[in-house]
Amino acid sequence: MAEEYESMTVAQLKELLKEQGLPVSGKKGDLIARLTEAAGVAPEPSASDAESSADTEDSWDDEDWDDEEEAVYMIKQKPVLDEATKAALALRAAQKKKTPSFRRTEWFRYKRLSRSGWRAPHGMDNKQRRNYKYRGSLVRIGHGKVAAARFLHPSGFKEIMVQNISDLESMDPETQAARVGATVGGRKREHIYSRADELGIRVLNRRRDV
Repeated sequence: MAEEYESMTVAQLKELLKEQGLPVSGKKGDLIARLTEAAGVAPEPSASDAESSADTEDSWDDEDWDDEEEAVYMIKQKPVLDEATKAALALRAAQKKKTPSFRRTEWFRYKRLSRSGWRAPHGMDNKQRRNYKYRGSLVRIGHGKVAAARFLHPSGFKEIMVQNISDLESMDPETQAARVGATVGGRKREHIYSRADELGIRVLNRRRDV
C-alpha cells in the first residue's frame, strides 16, 4: 500500500485525503503516513529512520539509564513551617483578596502613570488625597497584613537575593529560598541552578530555558 502511495503525486494524495475527510497539510511523507494510518497499515520505516533509531539505541546504554535514575531534580521544595506560620500565611492570603488596588493619581489619563507604581498624592485640591471614593484608595496602615508572615514568599520561604554561587552556601534550604538577581548572566545563572539543586535549595525565579 505504501509503495502505491509513493508512486502518486502530491495532488493525487491530497485528493484521496479529501475523500476520506482527512487533513491535507504537510509534506508528501506526512500525507503518505496519514493515508497508511487511515488504512490500518503501519508505515514502513525509511532508511534514514532506521539509521537514526539504531544510533539512539546505541547511545542509550545501561550507564546512561542509571545516571538518569540517579539524578535528583529538586526545584519544588517545600518549607518547614510551624503551625503559627502556616496560619499566618493563610490569614494573609485571605486578607489580600480584600485589599484594594492602589493606583497612582491620574493613572487613567496618562499611560506612563498607569505603568508606574504607587505615589502619594499631593496638592491642596487633589481629590485622591481628600479621599474622594471615585479616585481610588489610599495606602494606609490599616491595609497592612499579618506581621508574622511579613516578607515571606507565598510558599512560606524567606527570599534571599543571590548574585553568585557563594551566596548559596550560607542558606538554610528548609526555610530560605533563592532569588537570582536580574543582572546575573546566563552562564553564571546555570551554575547557580546546578549548585542549588545539589544543596536542595529552591530557586523562586528559575528560567525554563536555562
